[in-house]
Formats: sequence, C-alpha cells, structure tokens
Amino acid sequence: MGLTTRNVAAVLAAGLVLGGCVTKGTFRKAVADQQAALAAEKADRQSADDKATQDVTQLRSDLTSMKTDFGAKISAVEDGLKFAVPVHFGFDSADLRPEDSAVLDRFAGIANKYYPGATVTVEGFADPAGTVAYNRRLSLRRADAVKEYLEQKQLTSIRTVGYGKTRLVVPGAYKDKPGADLNRRVVFVIESPAAAAAVAALDH
Repeated sequence: MGLTTRNVAAVLAAGLVLGGCVTKGTFRKAVADQQAALAAEKADRQSADDKATQDVTQLRSDLTSMKTDFGAKISAVEDGLKFAVPVHFGFDSADLRPEDSAVLDRFAGIANKYYPGATVTVEGFADPAGTVAYNRRLSLRRADAVKEYLEQKQLTSIRTVGYGKTRLVVPGAYKDKPGADLNRRVVFVIESPAAAAAVAALDH
C-alpha cells in the first residue's frame, strides 16, 4: 500500500517528536522532501511500466512481420521459443544460400534486441538419402554454417545439433523430389523462459 500525504506527515511527525523539538518550518520541509521522493518513485515506476508495454508491443510487431515477410513459424516450447524459418540447403550441401541472408539477419536482430545473452540452439536436418550417420554429420555441418553466419551478427551464445533425417517435413522426399528441400533445413530455438510468454502475447 502506498503512503498518502497524511500518512507521510504522521510518520514524520512521530519521528521528529521522538527526536526532540522541531520548528514548523523544519517539519514542512521534511514533509515536502518526502512527498517529492514519493512522486519521483511513482514517476520511475510509471516510466518502467510504459517501457515494458512498448517493448512487448514492438516485439509483437517484429514477430508478426517475420511471419508475414518470410513465412516463419514461431511457437512456444518448454523454456523457449522455436523459429522454423525458410533456410534450406541443396542436396548433399552445407553451403548457405545467398537468398537466406535476409531471414537470418532478421532473426539475429530479434534475438539480439529482445533476448541478449540467451542461448540459441541451431538444429540441423537432412533429407532421407544416405546413411543415418552421414546425414547426422551433414545436418550438423549445416547447423554449424548457420552458427558461423549468426556469430558475424553479434550472436555469441550459440550451440548446434544435427538431427539427420529424423523429423522429416515431407516423409520420403529426397534429392530432387518435391518437398525435399523442406527436409534440408535448420530450426532455431531461443532458450529463454520469457520467450514463450512473447508468443502467448502474440497469439492473443
């Protein structure tokens, strides 16, 4: 419960009486000083609340534009936020495509702005051609290539994992078959409890 002017005066009066005699001028100055301190504290709280509201509004706008501009799928996961982005690879290749730089830049900007210091996991995947072991290595190389790119964008806490040909988007699609490029992809996870709350705000 906040202190009212009357409460402040009563508290100060009691303290000053216990401390000895006090003039009216001293008492009034003490009350005025305390009121000014309370007003400053209230202004600071309001400013912090306003900034938090602005940050949530801007985050919502940035996530929405990433969905609209790039077709990214953003969802809440346990203690984090998953970005399924349209970053794909050629058959048997871990080279980044020039056309994917825009979405990678946008993702790096959001991560740096709203989740500085949070760990970003880059998950790499492959199509079903080849052995399990080979595809796991290939998918990890893809994740590492993306990590190297994001590090150039000032993202520093990044780990990579290769899932090979598990979790296929289009089962059975490989090489030049329709949908095979969707299997040769990366997925990002921002590991931050606050990240999941951002998606909840986005969806309401």
